[in-house]
Amino acid sequence: MIAYKGFGPGLVCRGYQFVMGLNQTEKADCRQNGFHCAEDPLDCLTYYSNIRQAEYYIVNAGGDMDEDGEDTKISCTELTILKRLTKEELFLHGLAFMADHPLREWSRHVAKDRAEASAGYAVVRGTDPAARGSAGDILAFAKEDPVSGRILQIALAQVDGRKIFPNVWYGADLTERQVA
Repeated sequence: MIAYKGFGPGLVCRGYQFVMGLNQTEKADCRQNGFHCAEDPLDCLTYYSNIRQAEYYIVNAGGDMDEDGEDTKISCTELTILKRLTKEELFLHGLAFMADHPLREWSRHVAKDRAEASAGYAVVRGTDPAARGSAGDILAFAKEDPVSGRILQIALAQVDGRKIFPNVWYGADLTERQVA
């Protein structure tokens, strides 16, 4: 199954050195052991929150698998590391996950309607989502249908000071918003 995993620099997780390709271990108990990853890319931020230092990858989880119900975290005995993601790609995959699964429980890293960036990012979802941040922050938007909850539009921007300005509220169409 395709999933996502965060690492410290150099593919290191909790002192274990992973390699690109297949990694194997003997047991998968989500609360105690195995290789951990998450179905929702944004859940990686729970375990590797420093987006300026962490590395994020698309992985294939296989072998024996276990879940603990905390979020979309999975423990597995076979973890194939496929591709490193930029931080922008991580958030785009997170937005795509919301669009593919609009009725699932939201990641704790998604704010409803309004968000101010913290830790380098803001992810906001609602019928008219708005976000703002400081220079270098990522702003991720998921605009949903007010009746069905389905995602109608996703958008991603970085506060660059040229097109997206610091401390200005933006909507999913990446235009400035007045927020009370």
